[in-house]
Order: sequence, then C-alpha cells, then structure tokens
Amino acid sequence: MVKAVAEGRRPSRRSLREGLLATLVPVIACLTMLVGLTAWTKAGAAGSPARIDVGVGRVLLPAAGKERTTAFFRIANTGDSDDQLVGVTSPVAGEITLNRHERVGEGGEATRTVSSANIPAGDFLVMTPTTLDLTIKVKTRRQVGDALPFVLHFRRSGPVEAVAFVVRPRDWGVSSK
Repeated sequence: MVKAVAEGRRPSRRSLREGLLATLVPVIACLTMLVGLTAWTKAGAAGSPARIDVGVGRVLLPAAGKERTTAFFRIANTGDSDDQLVGVTSPVAGEITLNRHERVGEGGEATRTVSSANIPAGDFLVMTPTTLDLTIKVKTRRQVGDALPFVLHFRRSGPVEAVAFVVRPRDWGVSSK
C-alpha cells in the first residue's frame, strides 16, 4: 500500500483490506480487554482494599507501684487486601510497644518487640497475653472502668481510633506478675 502511494498509484482493494485488518485487530483486542476488566471490577472480583475494624480493647490495671501495663485489641480485616498494624499511639500513654510471645522449648516463653503485625484479608487478629500485646507506659494512675483513647496505625488503611477500658487482670483471666 505504501509502495503504491509512493509510486502515485491507487492502492488496491486487497492492500486496503489488509491494512484495515492490521489496524482493527489490536483496537478490537484492547476494547475487549477494557470491557472485560470493567465488568470484572464492577462485579467485585477485582478485590477491595483492606477494611479495618478495631473492637473495644482492654488495658490491664497496673500493679501497685508499676508504671507499665498491657493492652489488647481485636482487629478485623473485612477487605480483600492484607494490612499491617505498624504502630499505636495514645494521649494518655507514653511509650507503646508491640510484643510477640512465642513458646521456646518445653514450657518456656520468649517475648520480643516487633515493628508490625499482619492482619490477613478476610481474617482477624486477636491480641492475648500469649500471642501479641501492647506494652504501655501509663502517664497517670487509672481506675477500673476508665476509658482510654488509642489510635492504631495501619500500613495501608491509615490510622483507626479505638477505645480500651481498664480491667483487673484477674477479671480478664490474666495472672498478676
């Protein structure tokens, strides 16, 4: 076709048809993919971002003379993407660390500070004294029933506000240390 135009001749019907087909095939393929992806996304099959819901937490009443205690939350991820808890802050607490508890040998336990905790898509994370918890340094003495504000920070979902109530350790099934 280019050769015919360069020589000043009219292109033949065959060369026009071949040129048109060469152009239409990729255009139709792209349109088909675009329609398919749009339908897939509208149907919800493309997934959704992480959706984090933090339940009411518990803060153990600190032992007499102690300034550190432990807090626990239940975190649900109802979205289709994983997320990570990467930090926790509170105006009523000083330093807050995320700790993972692991069994070591027979009857032993090791506790280590971790920088994050995974919350898988469609699943939840329940903090307990034997799995994962928050160690907090309280600024002022608290009483049973006090509500303490927290902000849990997630890698993808951002900050989520939560509240935790002060409870006695024995009332929550935790022995005093």
